[in-house]
Amino acid sequence: MKYTFDNERPIYLQIVDIITKEITNGIIKPGQKILSVREYAMEFKVNPNTISKALMMLENDALIITERTNGKFVTSNLEVINKHKETIIKDKINSFIEELSQLGLSKEEVIKILKEN
Repeated sequence: MKYTFDNERPIYLQIVDIITKEITNGIIKPGQKILSVREYAMEFKVNPNTISKALMMLENDALIITERTNGKFVTSNLEVINKHKETIIKDKINSFIEELSQLGLSKEEVIKILKEN
């Protein structure tokens, strides 16, 4: 797959977002082994240190776990995965409402329009 990174945010944060979405969307399943640092580096065409930093963040967020000598795996804790999914959804909604408020719409007007469609 081809990935295009923007210059607005560090690449490792964009990779965290991509992998988080793959986990929350079920593309990478709970308990599934994820790619190695080198494999991800090749897939994203970035330095392995960038991948290591991204995976460390995912581990700190409890989305992945490391099993010594076996590799890294997606957490089996569905509550953690769903919490991250909910955060993504809320961030998108808030961004959407903020964008529309810049057009002069109130939150209530946005909700009314959404209900009509």
